[in-house]
Amino acid sequence: MRLDVVIPSGQEQCAAWLYLPESATPAPVIVMAHGLGAVRTMRLDAFAKRYCEAGYACLVFDYRHFGDSTGEPRQLLDINKQLEDWRNAVRFAQQEPRVDGSKVIVWGSSFSGGHVLKTAATVPGIAGVMSQCPFTNGIASTLALNPLSSIKVTLLATLDLLTAPLRKTPVMVNLAGQPGDAALMTAHDALSGYEGIKPAGHNIPGYVGARFGFAITRYFPGLSAKKVTCPTLVIACQKDTVAPVRPTLKYAAQLPQGTLVKLDTGHFDIYVGEWFEKVVNIQTDWLKTHFPLP
Repeated sequence: MRLDVVIPSGQEQCAAWLYLPESATPAPVIVMAHGLGAVRTMRLDAFAKRYCEAGYACLVFDYRHFGDSTGEPRQLLDINKQLEDWRNAVRFAQQEPRVDGSKVIVWGSSFSGGHVLKTAATVPGIAGVMSQCPFTNGIASTLALNPLSSIKVTLLATLDLLTAPLRKTPVMVNLAGQPGDAALMTAHDALSGYEGIKPAGHNIPGYVGARFGFAITRYFPGLSAKKVTCPTLVIACQKDTVAPVRPTLKYAAQLPQGTLVKLDTGHFDIYVGEWFEKVVNIQTDWLKTHFPLP
């Protein structure tokens, strides 16, 4: 069963799906949100459906300013607001009577893979963490960007900040592009990978407010790893061109109850096809080990 629910956050509402498995008792619940500028229709439903079939509830939400959630201006990527959305989504799950609020697992991918580490280190009552191909180090990800692209993004970010008091709509920067384009991800597989997880027939904006180009360099969610005391599964992609794997491996080793799985594949491969199947099976086995069902 998939229900439409709303999660209050600040003065806005985050649109969410609540997946409920066939179960005689409330099930552990996995709280999920997407990565950089992405929304829940970009394959999160595929992950949630599989977890639900295995007996786990899922709460899948869009951040404010994105997807079906409210918030103006649109496509505004604010790290602090997204972390607040995570806190509110966790509290919503903890208070939802149709799930087991004492067993909340946070699930993140790419940029939200870092968010869940930060959230688990700061929000009380989280029982487990699943983080796949996580963004953990802002400097490392910035250095992974094509140098010409980095210059172009910096110029757009500067223009966005300077004109923000005069404009209702931010100056935008593309999320994915070819090497040398003005985009936040310009590795050789970034554009095809990003476009490959968009559902057919959905008009999903592929850009965010350019001011985020400065904010990303100051965000280091991997530093929170040593403060995450609950069981944590990290899936690292050895050929990741977007979220460099070296800092991820370093931070994963600091997790008090961490399980690290290294896969010989790229950042976007784990959302579809063979690698998606492998990842879902790894995650489901981990869930059954740490959160067994009656």
